[in-house]
Amino acid sequence: MIEVVKNFIEKYNLSGTFIVAFSGGYDSMCLLDVMHKLELNTVAVHLNHNWRGEESFNEAKNCENFAKSKGIQYYCEILSDSTAKTETAAREARYDFFKRCAKKFNTDIVFTAHNFDDNAETVLYRIIKGTGIKGLTGICEHRDIFYRPLLTVKREDIEYYCKENNLNPNCDSSNTDTKYKRNFIRHKIIPLLEEINPKVKESLNSLSDIAEEDNKIIDKYLPQNIFSADKSEKKRIIYNILAENDIDYDREKIENILNFIEENKNSKSGKIISVAKDLWLFVNNKKAELVKKEDKCTEVLKVTKEGEYAFGNGIFKLKSVKNYDNKTDFPKDCENKAYVCLDEVNFELRTRRDGDFIAPMGCEGTQKLKKYLNEKKIAKHEKDKIVFLCKGSEVLWAVGHGISDKIKVVNKPTHMLIFEERNGYES
Repeated sequence: MIEVVKNFIEKYNLSGTFIVAFSGGYDSMCLLDVMHKLELNTVAVHLNHNWRGEESFNEAKNCENFAKSKGIQYYCEILSDSTAKTETAAREARYDFFKRCAKKFNTDIVFTAHNFDDNAETVLYRIIKGTGIKGLTGICEHRDIFYRPLLTVKREDIEYYCKENNLNPNCDSSNTDTKYKRNFIRHKIIPLLEEINPKVKESLNSLSDIAEEDNKIIDKYLPQNIFSADKSEKKRIIYNILAENDIDYDREKIENILNFIEENKNSKSGKIISVAKDLWLFVNNKKAELVKKEDKCTEVLKVTKEGEYAFGNGIFKLKSVKNYDNKTDFPKDCENKAYVCLDEVNFELRTRRDGDFIAPMGCEGTQKLKKYLNEKKIAKHEKDKIVFLCKGSEVLWAVGHGISDKIKVVNKPTHMLIFEERNGYES
């Protein structure tokens, strides 16, 4: 077991802080124990679903005690009572929690303890639901920040490891409740299939491997632009988008998305449709892409002198221009920098508000910011992400989209405005 995890880490060249999704069951306790033996910097994170009253809290306490006994950092949250008590809602809540933990502990590595049997059950579940070849690939070994080092390990081997190492995993009573689809497949359907084929789990995992290889070939020759694809290819592209973002899907959902794309493929400003919690599909005449629903930034930054300012996920720079070369090309509106003339420095950096207006470059008078952005064909979901340099309700610079006529350069610039992403825009 130790060699399996060690080889997995080497395969992906992983280092730093490892988060382990720790339910306290056989799989995750086995994985956490192995991480301890490998002497890795590990944080065990546990989400108490709070569905089974005292039992849930006892399990959380057992998780905490085990982590502490191994000298492993432990972090726990309790799921809100308002969360719907469904498999889908619970899964979404868990993964939201894991992503928050990754940010909290400054890492991009989250280990989950899915195993060989889990993958077989997932493939069968998708077959029952009517999946295409994409869905037959089962559980991904690695996607985004999530890694599954035990995916090749059978459940019986995990249970044997726990027994041999005197581990005391939680025994979740809900795991035997066949009202849950996964449990029904595990306890009812798989045993019946084993009467026909004792190695049905191996067969399902083999099918998953074959599907993965076939998918690689299909994707290699798939059109890159959905609008140039035929109907079958479009469906496949939609399959890929949903699967890559770990979104549950069926034929009806794919058909609905396909119809939405066809209806809005000529839209200039674009339209959006919700495809999952916190995710939209955006479509216009140029592209179709998934966008994350993000809370609008409410930060307001006062700019009263030259220098550098942290704002959101970026850095704003206000520099005086002392030795301007007339041969220097002015930045384009779409760039995150601009030459300007300023009489004074007293501004705010923020996102848009109702009542904002701008004096468009080269135009007389002012217009509402909403109209200005609409004329530039900026998608609705992008408008709240734009950073603005303002004086009161007047916008002087829409970062990446243009400056106000009020601060345009007449003879030579006095200042340069720059907004760069924290991960590295080069000025």
